[in-house]
Amino acid sequence: MTHPEEKQMSETFRVGALLAVAGGFLDAFTYLCHGGVFANAQTGNIVLLGIRLAEGNLWGMAHYLLPIAAFVAGILLAEGGRRACRAWQWIHWRQPLLLLEAMVLICCAFAPAGVADAAVNVAVSFVCALQVQGFRKIHGHALATTMCTGNLRSAVEALLAWRSEHSPEALRRSRHTFGVVLFFILGAALGVFCVRALPGEEGNALWVPVFLLASVFILLFRRPFRK
Repeated sequence: MTHPEEKQMSETFRVGALLAVAGGFLDAFTYLCHGGVFANAQTGNIVLLGIRLAEGNLWGMAHYLLPIAAFVAGILLAEGGRRACRAWQWIHWRQPLLLLEAMVLICCAFAPAGVADAAVNVAVSFVCALQVQGFRKIHGHALATTMCTGNLRSAVEALLAWRSEHSPEALRRSRHTFGVVLFFILGAALGVFCVRALPGEEGNALWVPVFLLASVFILLFRRPFRK
């Protein structure tokens, strides 16, 4: 049982930074290798779904419904896993989610670019949902590691709170949130570098986020830390 004053290792900045690098990497990977789309966030898919609806293009609607459905399935699975496994003492309930993410990405590594674009984008949407539902906070504050819009809002809001209230906690929250955005950018840059360094074998680049997820998996074996 976690002490009331203890914080989960899953809420540390180092875990958030590693997952943000993986998130940025995957967005760059799907954009460069699988159809020029950003598969981590679903806003674009929902907008395009609405456009296809207005056009009466049912096949086009199905194309965008698939990643949205995969995202919903990932949220449901992650939440179900949290409820079912939270009482486990021998492993953190988030660790099976990380294993599942890694296994899905390993499968995607063998998918040929151009031929399996839709399948890979659906799979990455699923992985994103597991991650965004399983890892939602850093030091108690809401934060996402697979998208940046909400993080930018939170970071600026915390910075303004620090300027007006001189709150050390607000400054710390702003630094952490801006830091996660920075690591997301670095992850995207790393994704570009790895894809370009492996012409014809771009799928092998996915071993990088698999390694990052494995690192987080190992970190979660550490005991919670005191606030």
